[in-house]
Amino acid sequence: MAASTGAAVGWIATQHGGLRARGPAVGRVALGAVNKWHAELLGTPEWAAFLHEQVLPVVTHGVDLGDDLLEIGPGPGAATEWLRHRVKRLVALELEPAAAAALAARFAGTNVEAVTGDATALPYPAESFDTVGMFTMLHHVPTRALQDAILAGALRALRPGGTLVGSDSLASDRLHRHHEGDTYNPVEPAAFLTRLQTIGFGEITLTVNDRLLFRARKPAPE
Repeated sequence: MAASTGAAVGWIATQHGGLRARGPAVGRVALGAVNKWHAELLGTPEWAAFLHEQVLPVVTHGVDLGDDLLEIGPGPGAATEWLRHRVKRLVALELEPAAAAALAARFAGTNVEAVTGDATALPYPAESFDTVGMFTMLHHVPTRALQDAILAGALRALRPGGTLVGSDSLASDRLHRHHEGDTYNPVEPAAFLTRLQTIGFGEITLTVNDRLLFRARKPAPE
């Protein structure tokens, strides 16, 4: 299924509930809002490979990422590692201080700036970034109002013509079971399209297969 205000592309990925943590985790940290299974999974090479091969190249295909990218909710930094090679500056905004500190240590001396902060109240001036990314994190935000605050903040932080890119898991019994003991609030794709439009995004593309992938642009002045 694809819903779009522009041209949609065919995206197929595997919901993260279908992966299993195997082998040693890379950059494993206490993620606070996620259970032990998530904390282990998100630091594995398998999870990083999944993002690098099946999600990020697809959702960013044809997108000019520009020089300055804000990644919201990077966790251990699996997406960060892929994205940082494609921009001059990447700001990784992480709610959990321990996770932000681990990111800072992991990416010390690179073009990544790891910051502790609340994405519902972004601490950046308007029009600070060319791209904002958020990958498999929205369903960990407990309410729709807080999700919308993050999306509205992303719109404000983007420069005119800048792009929001992201992905998230879809609701399922299996995903629900994997979220025992942590936050589980997946978005509903059709409603998500309307929410993005209401917030002010344009040129929105949503593609739904085993997960949701999305792109939307901040309108440029006419």
